[in-house]
Amino acid sequence: MSVRNAVCVHADPFARVVGFTCEALGGPLAEAVPCRFAQPSASAPKRRGAWTALVTAIAMLGASGGVGRAEDDPARTSGPAANQELTRKLERMEGRVRMLERMLQQNGAAASAAASASLPSKAAAKGTAPDSRPGNKGILGLADSPVAGLSIGAYGEIKFGAMQNPVANGQWQNGFDAARFVLLPTYAITDNIIFNAEIEFEHAGSGFDADDKLHGTAEIEQVFVDFKISDPFNWRAPGVDLVPIGYINQHHEPTQFYSVNRPELYNGLIPSTFKAPATSIYGAIADGVNYQLQVSTSIEDFGDDFTKRSDANTVPPFPTGYVPGIDGLNALGFSRPPLGGFRQLGDDVAFAGKLDLAPPFWSGFAGSVSVYYTPNTTPRGAYADTGAALGRSSLALFDAEFRYRVPNTGLELRGEYAQALIGNPANLRANNDSNSANNVGRTMYGYSGEVAYHFPLGTILNSQWEAVPFYRYSYENLQTGGFAGTDLNMPTGAGQLQFHTGGIAIFPSPKLVLKATYQKVIDREAGGANSDSVLGGIGFFF
Repeated sequence: MSVRNAVCVHADPFARVVGFTCEALGGPLAEAVPCRFAQPSASAPKRRGAWTALVTAIAMLGASGGVGRAEDDPARTSGPAANQELTRKLERMEGRVRMLERMLQQNGAAASAAASASLPSKAAAKGTAPDSRPGNKGILGLADSPVAGLSIGAYGEIKFGAMQNPVANGQWQNGFDAARFVLLPTYAITDNIIFNAEIEFEHAGSGFDADDKLHGTAEIEQVFVDFKISDPFNWRAPGVDLVPIGYINQHHEPTQFYSVNRPELYNGLIPSTFKAPATSIYGAIADGVNYQLQVSTSIEDFGDDFTKRSDANTVPPFPTGYVPGIDGLNALGFSRPPLGGFRQLGDDVAFAGKLDLAPPFWSGFAGSVSVYYTPNTTPRGAYADTGAALGRSSLALFDAEFRYRVPNTGLELRGEYAQALIGNPANLRANNDSNSANNVGRTMYGYSGEVAYHFPLGTILNSQWEAVPFYRYSYENLQTGGFAGTDLNMPTGAGQLQFHTGGIAIFPSPKLVLKATYQKVIDREAGGANSDSVLGGIGFFF
């Protein structure tokens, strides 16, 4: 009897198999049975064993007399008794085959469940390995991963519209910005050792900003290896990592906030994307309570061109001068530490800690408290415009925020407070650069409140759409009292800002958002901020 529809599945995708033969119902197969190859997966070894058992059982049943041969016993080749015996043996054989098939299915299901449990899902925070088993579209959500454990995600945003240009006396100007495109490769080396990276291309890949943190066509925003030890304790090996301060700094994908631009507190007071060479431990303290403790390279009070760093890894020699990294106009926006080349301008390290809270007894609520501290931000060789040497100055940054989606409604509320405390503002470059417009006091702070409502729009283009109108109020004071240094000891009001931000975000999918935002900026400086905007945007994260 010839069997043409038999299929064998091999765990090794590179094995060269032409066919196999077996004995069933009267003799060996006259021709090789074609085989197909299954995509390798975590359950492949178990499936191979189950299939081997199944094929072996069929062969043994036939070879050992499970189905009688005419030449062995001619007396049993005809008659009612022989037919009944043959029927009984066929029924027994069919029962055994079905039993083996059930065993195969159970083994496959168990292996799949184990593989799923060992690979964290993509919905988890970045820094965990997404599920890239076959069939789960591990490459940009479009194609199966060619290698088990490998996944590549992406996020990005496009911005367009009109903005006032304060340098042009508030003239409205139209523009377009391919703000960023980011690739997220992740590889599960083992179930407990996970490699993560984030490769970012900003402004269509055009490196135009002279600041050392934004210069270049591509940027390594994250690269590290996680060692998953236990729920309460895990280790993130030294690499480039996000500083755990605030929510948006660690979850800054455009689907995580509703405005076209990131919330105002993260545009300087928290220098998002705030990243540094770092190592950390993290885990779960209790149900709904997670922690992270990090040690990183300290931020620097140096915001000038990378080429102005001397070969001695100091600021440029007096009287060249240099731009401050901490000032009352940009807050900490240009103070982030360099990521490579052993070009740090100090030997100090910083410490950060964060608690993430999602209490199980409070449905819809989540929040966090976090703190960052460095004992010194002053770079090597720092000086005032008078030539006087500048001493050490510490910095502490505190943040508390919450997000609350009222259960069984579309209402969502968010709030946040952030504050920076400067140990010795007399030693900051901004207070010693002969420019009193950027002076810095002993503290900077800001807060925001946001209300949004989620309206389901129904099924459109085979997707469940949602509209989220929102309004956010933010206030920042980057130039409080307590100035000291060679500059005039008085605030200018330029760092005291109010932001009224409103608009709508439409989600065709949780992975895609279309945005429209209007922002009114009020500045206490004479003449006002002259930096209002009407913007549209498209963001994605998958």
